[in-house]
Amino acid sequence: MKQTKWFDRSFNFDNQQNIFPSILERLSGTPIRLEEKVKDVTENILIFSDDNTWSIKENIGHLIDLETLWQGRLDDIKNDQLELRPTDLQNTKTDLANHNAKSIQDLLSDFRKIRTQTLLTLRAIDDETVFKSALHPRLKIPMRTMDLYLFVAEHDDHHLARITELIETLKRN
Repeated sequence: MKQTKWFDRSFNFDNQQNIFPSILERLSGTPIRLEEKVKDVTENILIFSDDNTWSIKENIGHLIDLETLWQGRLDDIKNDQLELRPTDLQNTKTDLANHNAKSIQDLLSDFRKIRTQTLLTLRAIDDETVFKSALHPRLKIPMRTMDLYLFVAEHDDHHLARITELIETLKRN
C-alpha cells in the first residue's frame, strides 16, 4: 500500500480540545519506534535507495535535520511572529548530509538527543502557548503550537511508514 506523498497531504486543525499531552506522548515515542524498527536490519537494507528515494538512514537523518526547524517554529509562535519560518522544500540539508555514511547507532542517538531537547521545551510551556498560533508558510493556514506538533507527529509517522515500506520491500526480494 502506497501512502500519500507528504507535500500532497492536507491537514485539518479544528480541534478545540487540548490534545497536547497525547501529542507529546506520540513525539516521545518516535525514538523508541525507530530503534525497534531498525534493530535487526542489515547495513545493506539501511542504505538501500529505492527508485532514487531516501534510504532508511536518510529518512532517520531527515528527522534529525528537521528538528531544529520545529524548534525554531515554536520560537516563532512564542515570539508572536505572524508567520512560521519557511523550510527548504528541496530538503537540501538531508540530500547533502551523507547520512548513509553514519552508523545507525549514531543516527538513532542523535535523533533521541535532539527530540529530548524539543520535549523538554514543550513540557515547560503553558496552556496559553499551546493555543498561540502563526501562519504556516506553505499551507497558508494558522497553526497553534498544538497543531504544529501534531503536524510533526504526522511527519514522524510518515517517515516511520516509509521505513517500514522499505524494510518489507527488501525482505520480500
